[in-house]
Amino acid sequence: MTKTLKVAVQMDHVSTIQIAGDSTFAMCLEAQERGYELFHYTPSQLSLVNGKTIATMEPMTLQDREGDHYSLGEPRRVELTDMDVVLLRQDPPFDMSYITSTHLLERVHPETLVVNDPAWVRNSPEKIFVTEFPDLMPKTLITADPKEIVAFRKEMGDIIIKPLYGNGGAGIFHLKNDDRNLSSLLELFAEMYREPLIAQQYLPAVRQGDKRIILIDGEPVGAINRVPSETDSRSNMHVGGRAEPSELTQREEEICARIGPSLRERGFLFVGIDVIGDYMTEINVTSPTGIREVKKFGGADIAALLWDAIDAKISA
Repeated sequence: MTKTLKVAVQMDHVSTIQIAGDSTFAMCLEAQERGYELFHYTPSQLSLVNGKTIATMEPMTLQDREGDHYSLGEPRRVELTDMDVVLLRQDPPFDMSYITSTHLLERVHPETLVVNDPAWVRNSPEKIFVTEFPDLMPKTLITADPKEIVAFRKEMGDIIIKPLYGNGGAGIFHLKNDDRNLSSLLELFAEMYREPLIAQQYLPAVRQGDKRIILIDGEPVGAINRVPSETDSRSNMHVGGRAEPSELTQREEEICARIGPSLRERGFLFVGIDVIGDYMTEINVTSPTGIREVKKFGGADIAALLWDAIDAKISA
């Protein structure tokens, strides 16, 4: 192991997280157990001052106790080049604020290792990056043209429509071929978003689950299956999905083997992909979750594997 690392965590405020299923919390607990120094800051505390990226950050101490899980020290203004690692772990939406933070973090990477590489995070939006592997994903349309969406549903039958840069299952709609709400829904989306929408062929296999597979430095290390409730087409756990243990199928191993080289080339140390049936639907590179659930079901300690990978990168 290398020296004691100084680790800054760019995240939504630690007071707001639900620790039972929070991957950032698990990563930070593991870092703390290794004797690393933890520092906390939110995206709004990140600045570029005369060409130097700085943040007003607080020393952070954690404990795995719901409702009493953190304490923060006195805030201090720190150049990020004084840190060994920055964990880029704020949740999307992937908007201009998020993109701006990647530009600022790019000024210090790789002198300070940013996980994941901020330039490639910016250039690999999760619902667009996946389209580089069209044979691994369901039929997909990205457009702001309502006529294209109407034609796509006519071809596909049932479709899923969602915001291109959304997260956490927000704004996802399952529209059947005879659903008369499509035009109204597209009007609503047009008022809410300037960006195109993404429409995908509906995969009935989602009723058996939407699998989250975690990859460390391009290699799969664990998975959970997220099963939607009877009243929802979304499997995200915070909207009622149920997590259950899962192993990788041969098809899923093939998917991971195909995308692994691209993940490594882009410096993506921590990635979560979503797979329904035989198809990958997203490659999550911003703040993927699932590692506490994997460990709870007896799988790998992914937080430990991640810090092993980070330590290896710094030591190389």
